[in-house]
Amino acid sequence: MSPQLSLLSLLLLHIAILPSLQQKLSPVDLAALADIKSTLTDIPRSDFFSSWDFTSPDPCSSFAGVTCSLSRVTTLSLGTGFTDSPGLAGSLSPSISNLTSLTQLILFPGLVTGPIPPQLGQLSDLRVISLTNNRLTGTIPTSFRSLKSLHTLDLSFNQLTGEIPPSLTSLPELKVLILASNSLSGELPGVSTQLLHLDLKKNRLTGPLRSLPLTLRYVSLSDNSLTGPLNGLQSLSELVYLDLSMNKFNGPIPAQLFNPSLSSMFLQRNNLSGGLPSRFVGLTSSRSYGEGSIVDLSHNFLTGELSPILAGAESLFLNNNRLIGAVPQEYIQSVLDGTTKTLYLQHNYLSKFPSKPGLVLPNTVSLCLTYNCMVPSIGMMSCPASAGGQISRPTSQCSAFKAHNSID
Repeated sequence: MSPQLSLLSLLLLHIAILPSLQQKLSPVDLAALADIKSTLTDIPRSDFFSSWDFTSPDPCSSFAGVTCSLSRVTTLSLGTGFTDSPGLAGSLSPSISNLTSLTQLILFPGLVTGPIPPQLGQLSDLRVISLTNNRLTGTIPTSFRSLKSLHTLDLSFNQLTGEIPPSLTSLPELKVLILASNSLSGELPGVSTQLLHLDLKKNRLTGPLRSLPLTLRYVSLSDNSLTGPLNGLQSLSELVYLDLSMNKFNGPIPAQLFNPSLSSMFLQRNNLSGGLPSRFVGLTSSRSYGEGSIVDLSHNFLTGELSPILAGAESLFLNNNRLIGAVPQEYIQSVLDGTTKTLYLQHNYLSKFPSKPGLVLPNTVSLCLTYNCMVPSIGMMSCPASAGGQISRPTSQCSAFKAHNSID
């Protein structure tokens, strides 16, 4: 046979077998998709399942939300995620576990109810589970402890109950854990995996802070019933976002948390006490808060004089504490040059805001100084309604507070 004829034969053979190599979905996966569709339905004005025609020769290319590799489903996205789409209703079928090559399972917002199938724990290749903004109930399956490849778990905005399985926070590859806005209870489990993002806000969690990995960059535990001191946070040098607001934490704020690289810090509405540090701890270069930074320490029991450490923060909330003395010049300058756009100092025991007569604030600035131990010449017009209508504290309150602190 000539080389030209041999080459032609190989080409013809390739063309002949090409159709069989084209996506011919595994019968097991096709049956699983049929079961999944049978337990879900489009909410009116949603047409996600309109493309799921089981007579189609190639479901991998025609089914919305389905991605395949080597005739197996690897990604399943249920719903469109479009803002004008109401999503899906129904329940999640245990047959999802028959998609044994699945690496990503996504359920977009809708009205899906019922439990999370514990059979999902059999899908050893899963890297992403995102089942957000639905009405899923029951507990987080303990079978998830078998998902050794899981990178992201997002079960937020559902109606899940029970405790967070301790095995969940020790999965070796887990980097993102979002369980916010459920009804989870019990204490925080210790976290031994190298998490980057932890969001457990708006649950019913109780007890103290547990050990947290040094790799964390984002932590939100707000709106729970967590108690005790802010232990274990001093070493989290990678943090850029921390929200522990609306809990019952007490004791001082670790000095290491006052760090410009932690540009978003929300500790409001706790029982925190003590004063503000006079300088940054552990920083070798001169740094300050800057554009986009926000620090909220309001509604606590912070005492002592206001140090200039937080000057430069774009939004700073120190209202409803027990701070005394004069407002440092650094804050005034930061307000005047427009670096600080919101400065709330109302409802403290501050005695002086050094300013020159006729001082005019930039239009972009909101400054509130009411209900302190002074009569402010500025800082009254941009106060929130919650500040009340009184310009200053009664003199008797200021005298009693000063006497009490001098005795202490």
